[in-house]
Amino acid sequence: MVGTMTARTPRRSFTWPWHDRIGRLSPLRLVVFASLLAPGLWLFWRAVAGDLGARPYDEAIHQSGLWAIRLLFVSLAVTPLRVLLTWPRLVTVRRMIGVAAFGYAFLHLGLYVADEGVDLVKVTSEIVLRFYLTIGFVAAAGLAVLAATSTDGAIRRLGKRWRRLHRLVYPIAILAIVHYFLQSKLDVTEPVLMAGLLVWLFGYRLVARAGRPGAARLFGLAVGAALITAGIETGWYAFGTGADPLRVLAAHLDVGFGLRPALWVAMVTLGVAAAALGRKTLDRWPLPLRLRAAG
Repeated sequence: MVGTMTARTPRRSFTWPWHDRIGRLSPLRLVVFASLLAPGLWLFWRAVAGDLGARPYDEAIHQSGLWAIRLLFVSLAVTPLRVLLTWPRLVTVRRMIGVAAFGYAFLHLGLYVADEGVDLVKVTSEIVLRFYLTIGFVAAAGLAVLAATSTDGAIRRLGKRWRRLHRLVYPIAILAIVHYFLQSKLDVTEPVLMAGLLVWLFGYRLVARAGRPGAARLFGLAVGAALITAGIETGWYAFGTGADPLRVLAAHLDVGFGLRPALWVAMVTLGVAAAALGRKTLDRWPLPLRLRAAG
């Protein structure tokens, strides 16, 4: 993943998360590691300060679960960003991000168990009887399997089976989104946004099978993901609450009450397409001009 080791640069048996494989400080890994810790530390500080509201467990459960999903999606975004931005070193932090996603999912589950008074019989029955808890638990268990097999030793032992096993991240992401939708109930703004971004992440992998996507395919994918996002939100409210589908669709064009998820998806994914186009243009410049632009 990060190159061939030589006798002069032996790989260490243990390295800190902010070091590369031969023990050198990696600024990229250090920044990513600190960023992954920040939400948990902020949540802990809010708990100590009594700033989690009238139902602190509910808020902590919600925030930890939300960050688990966000980081899961960030880990899925590493591959397209690595390719589109010509940033190969980005792949070296994908494992760290995925393990952090499991860490927040484990915290999410642990806080739920604590909120139930550590009554494991009750917790088990709730998970079995409530569908949204069932799929959330399955997603968390799947993340546990992926985290446990993310070590170099597991990769060597599993061989080709490792790649097949880790493709489970795609159904796990879908289960996580469904869980988020069902527990959000009325306000599904962020679940819809996350679903739209997941559509783009899946769509990218489809269009990239023919090679690095060009500008036309990336811009088309962005528009398609935004339209599907609008359809998801419209369908959810139409079937879940009986709202008029036309009024829900019209709300996407009315920014008076804020931007709808479809517009956010369009802006984010069009931004990625524009960045990829800029990077591709930069890569065509002579080396002296590229170095001057970088520094």
